[in-house]
Amino acid sequence: MAANNTKEILINHSSTHTLSNDVSMAAQTNETHLLIVEHDQERREFILDRPVYSIGRDSDCDICLVNSLFVSRRHATLIRVPRDDKKHSYYYRIVDGDAKGKPSSNGLMINGRKVLDGLMVNGRKIPAHDLKNEDEIVFGAQVRAIYYLLRNSMPTGGEIDTSEYDITLIDPRMTDDIED
Repeated sequence: MAANNTKEILINHSSTHTLSNDVSMAAQTNETHLLIVEHDQERREFILDRPVYSIGRDSDCDICLVNSLFVSRRHATLIRVPRDDKKHSYYYRIVDGDAKGKPSSNGLMINGRKVLDGLMVNGRKIPAHDLKNEDEIVFGAQVRAIYYLLRNSMPTGGEIDTSEYDITLIDPRMTDDIED
């Protein structure tokens, strides 16, 4: 019972409850959230558009990491958090451990520093970090990820303003061939 309560507090404390559905807000904001996971044998890219992701070596995780002794079965949780800018944009917060509040064995390192700051849940501090563009997350030896927040230049309506493109067709006969 307490585990379910902790999960609800963790999710609600991150303000994801204000999102009424799982439809990606990135389409509305012209943003793409990307997580690139690398280890010594593989590189995978994940476009983030859901409210919550589990990360770990358990095959049930949304983002399954390589079987490494340094990566916990449920190593971290990514939570989508809305910004206060009235533009329907959001960012992701990475929380050490699972959504029930159980921390990973070895913790997280962000940009070379161990994550110690975090959220207070049931009187306990849970390490968490609000991700920024190009943050490097280290889960364990030779297992890392890089978070990217890409700002798309395409308008959301799908229309392209062609007036900004200069398309000039050149007939090859119009150019002077300089021969040596």
